[in-house]
Amino acid sequence: MNEKIKIKFPDGAVREFEKGITPLQIAKSISERLAGDTLAVKVNGVVKDLHRPLNEDSEIRFLLFDDEEGKEVYWHSSSHLMAHAIKSLFPEAKFGVGPAIENGFYYDFDINKKLDEEDLLKIEEKMEAIAKEDNSFLRTELSKNSAIDFFRKQDDQYKLEILSELDDNNEVISIYKEGDFTDLCTGPHLPSAGKIKYVKLLSVSGSYWRGDEKNKQMQRIYGISFPKKKMLDDYILMLEEAKRRDHRKLGKQLDLFSVHEEAGAGLIYWHPKGARIRVEIENFWRNAHLENGYEILYSPHMGKSWLWETSGHLDFYKDSMYAGMKIDEQDYYIKPMNCPFHIMIYKSHLRSYRDLPLRWAELGTVYRYEKSGVLHGLLRVRGFTQDDAHIFCTNEQIENEIRRTLNFARMILGTFGFDQMNFYLATKPEESVGAVELWDKAVLSLKKALDAENLKYEIDEGGGAFYGPKIDIKIKDALGREWQLSTIQFDFNLPERFDLHYIGEDGKEHRPFMVHRALLGSIERFFGILIEHYAGDFPLWLAPVQAVVIPVSQNFSQYAEMIHQQLVSEGIRSHFDQRNEKIGYKIRDWETHKVPYMIIVGEKEKSANSISVRQHRKGDLGSFQTGEFITKLKSEIENKLILTT
Repeated sequence: MNEKIKIKFPDGAVREFEKGITPLQIAKSISERLAGDTLAVKVNGVVKDLHRPLNEDSEIRFLLFDDEEGKEVYWHSSSHLMAHAIKSLFPEAKFGVGPAIENGFYYDFDINKKLDEEDLLKIEEKMEAIAKEDNSFLRTELSKNSAIDFFRKQDDQYKLEILSELDDNNEVISIYKEGDFTDLCTGPHLPSAGKIKYVKLLSVSGSYWRGDEKNKQMQRIYGISFPKKKMLDDYILMLEEAKRRDHRKLGKQLDLFSVHEEAGAGLIYWHPKGARIRVEIENFWRNAHLENGYEILYSPHMGKSWLWETSGHLDFYKDSMYAGMKIDEQDYYIKPMNCPFHIMIYKSHLRSYRDLPLRWAELGTVYRYEKSGVLHGLLRVRGFTQDDAHIFCTNEQIENEIRRTLNFARMILGTFGFDQMNFYLATKPEESVGAVELWDKAVLSLKKALDAENLKYEIDEGGGAFYGPKIDIKIKDALGREWQLSTIQFDFNLPERFDLHYIGEDGKEHRPFMVHRALLGSIERFFGILIEHYAGDFPLWLAPVQAVVIPVSQNFSQYAEMIHQQLVSEGIRSHFDQRNEKIGYKIRDWETHKVPYMIIVGEKEKSANSISVRQHRKGDLGSFQTGEFITKLKSEIENKLILTT
């Protein structure tokens, strides 16, 4: 009699199956449709291929394309299908890595020919042809020596380099064969290539092996794939809209900011209009913090090496820090973070339990080394201003402080028009500091705060900082894209390392709890997201120019200037257009600059002591008394209204 195993399903049902059955066979026993839609399976929390035999009692969940893990498997398999197509067209090709990414996949490869758009079409066609063969993705586990022998015969130095770094005893080495193509891979993969239906290769660019500029330059193809044509069509439309909203393009068009490679990569130059928006963001941020019990700090841009040695940054974060510099025969580092400086302020005198909680915030400019290949406009930079804060509190206060911070973050993000938020609880990473029991206690505190606020959240296993777990808040923009903004990080490491304490009610020394917290993330990155979310069409309170006054001819310039001065005196950012151009041209031009309101004045307006108003994208709003319109604008600005059209 064959041995049985018990399989538990997500609805709690338990069924018995023969030992060695595959998840695909289980899916077929339920329904052919489920088997057809299932891409992979989650077994006891681990994503696996549908062909992997089950030999013990397990909890399973079938993964569809709607599941994030299902998409990841689909796109990972698509990257291997692309590699197969490239190998068929360019037999000399050698391959680096080909992961699934947030939206789609890529593969790095080394060939003698520089690929162009025409080559991408050929690779697409070849992928479609191979997919129709519907070959299975077959997994084989090998010893390290066998894997080295295999890829040595392939003369693939990239795979050999990866293999050379694997542990001889502890690493499970696997290869996947699909048709006549075999690749080094941990998996998992789709049951067969035929599930990959609709593919679009998006771009090809240069990339360095392992992201290191010192290594050989390879080529990287980015692609996307879907099981349904409508999904692909919708995605292509979204990409076109994303291109229209690209903050780099709009930043130039609207004269907001620039980057000058010749003067320093990844460093942002804020132009007057961009700086006006930044001032509004920062003023709102400061006022909101003061109103919510925070004090504002300013700290130096660099400090002695012992600060970063004590904090652990030189152990865990050195690759992202700029090289040290000698000053007075001592090593200094430019700051990648503000936290050690806030700690020094805490240590400046003795603290009592009556002083806590301390909530200290800073718009602190920090510098982090990012490889040139990943720099991207405002979104990935080397110098940025972090909207940083640190909370020092007692054990009894920690849960309430986390809850306060969650609500504060939601208010801040909501004010900027982001009302769709997802919450993630990130737990202990492989490289970390602190005892396990401290991590468990910290995670529990974060969970309690999330539960107390009735917030749904996902667990991000291993996604915490090296010094403690955290809550990440991700917003969705106008295109439905998810962006990580706010983070609330628990830290029991730095208070210990810097020997922080306070005098408790019992007269004894106690260790404070510390929370790192950023709401916007960084001003630069947040501004880039804001530009794309609004497509440069900012709400009135943020717009660099809130109204432009346009005379229909030079005969009415004096009246137009008077209106302009009235607006300015009321704190409205007005511009007086004195150009000797036709009124139609001026209106069209200001539309492209996305100014919220245009005030048109001519004979009729001058005679009636009134103004005619046009709103961006809406057109003519009719006639107003100047005072009436100023009241309308000030109300819209003060209430920070997010108007939709």
